[in-house]
Amino acid sequence: MQLENATVFVTGANRGIGQVFVREVLARGARKVYAAARDPASITLAGVEPVALDVTRPDQVAAAAARCGDVTLLINNAGIARMGDFLADGAVEDARAQLETNYFGPLLLARAFAPVLKANGGGAMLNVLSIASWISSPTLAVYGSSKSAAWSLTNGLRHALREQGTQVLGLHMAFVDTDMTRDIQMPKSTPEDIVRAALDGLAAGAEEVLGDALTRQVKQGLSAEPGVYLAPVKR
Repeated sequence: MQLENATVFVTGANRGIGQVFVREVLARGARKVYAAARDPASITLAGVEPVALDVTRPDQVAAAAARCGDVTLLINNAGIARMGDFLADGAVEDARAQLETNYFGPLLLARAFAPVLKANGGGAMLNVLSIASWISSPTLAVYGSSKSAAWSLTNGLRHALREQGTQVLGLHMAFVDTDMTRDIQMPKSTPEDIVRAALDGLAAGAEEVLGDALTRQVKQGLSAEPGVYLAPVKR
């Protein structure tokens, strides 16, 4: 999908990767950008239309789709991350919270905007995933399970929306230098590099983008014997 004259809807657009997505689609010629966040006052970029959206609230998702009927590209970027493994105190509550945002959020958005994309010629959907979709670590175990669910969702949506001509792209990457990863001491990509790779892939018609060298290495390791996912990631 080409971004020239596109109308783009970005969730979690007030900071981090979402904010960079907004800047980059504008730079690539998007006609209009809806920048969605829980607090629309937190949207500070010029040239966009702020939208109040909590992706876990079906009423707000439905209202956004009704209001933004000209969208040709949906970027499901909004997400949360809580550190901890499955046996830690609060793990069940953390799992529910992360699944609500990282899995059910994109599911609600996809269902609401699929008819919009169809009406506008098919368009595209870009889901921001993670290397944690495939591998686990003690600190990211619960978060990773939500991203694994989002990966499966993306694969299913790709098949469900193919007939209406909607391109569905899954973006996987390792650590990115944003507020979310401030306390993680690991090598990090810049959000600009990740977003450019994603949008280049979108323009090329890709269905999956692996945003950095570590993610490409892990993807190759999924079919290794033993599979890379059998060993926990060490920080």
